[in-house]
Amino acid sequence: MIYRFTMISDEVDGFMREFQIDADAKFLELHKLILEACGYEDNQMTSFIICENGWEKGQEITLEEMDTSTDEDSYIMAETELSEFLEDKKQHMLYTFDPLADRVFFIELSGIKTGEHLKEGKITRSLGEPPVQTLDFDEMFARNPVVDDSSIMDGEDMYGSEIDSSEIDLEGFDISDEY
Repeated sequence: MIYRFTMISDEVDGFMREFQIDADAKFLELHKLILEACGYEDNQMTSFIICENGWEKGQEITLEEMDTSTDEDSYIMAETELSEFLEDKKQHMLYTFDPLADRVFFIELSGIKTGEHLKEGKITRSLGEPPVQTLDFDEMFARNPVVDDSSIMDGEDMYGSEIDSSEIDLEGFDISDEY
C-alpha cells in the first residue's frame, strides 16, 4: 500500500510538499523525506504527533527515546511503521521541526493506493519556499512576547489567583534583591 501525504505550513503562503511512501515504511523515512524536501539539517529533536478529531494532538512519535515517567507508551521513529497509526484517508498529523519555538508542519494523509508498494519514499510535488528551520531568539521572542510578570509580583499567580504568602516556604532561600 502506498500513502500520499500533503504537507503545508501556517507560516508561509504557497508552501506545499507532497510525498509518496510505502505504508510499511518507518516514520524515520518520512522524517528524512521532509528534511530533504525542505533543505533542513538533521540536528533538531523532531517528532510526529498523530491527530485525532481534526487537529487535536494525540500520540507522539519521537526521533529519540524520551525518558518519561508516565504510563503512556513511547514510540520512536526508527521502530514505528506508518501503518501502525495511519490508516484512513484525510487523517492528520503534525511534524514538529523546530521544537524550541514549537513550530510545526500540518500533514494530511491525502491518498492511499492499495495493491502497490514503494521501495523508498519520494517527493512528488514541491511548491514554494519552506519556512526557516529554526528561529533565532530575537525572532522567537517577537513571535511569543514575554508575559508581563508585574501581576505575579503584585501578589497574583500566573492564573490570576491571589497568592497567600503565608503558604510559601522561603527557608533556605536568599530573598535579597541583590544577585
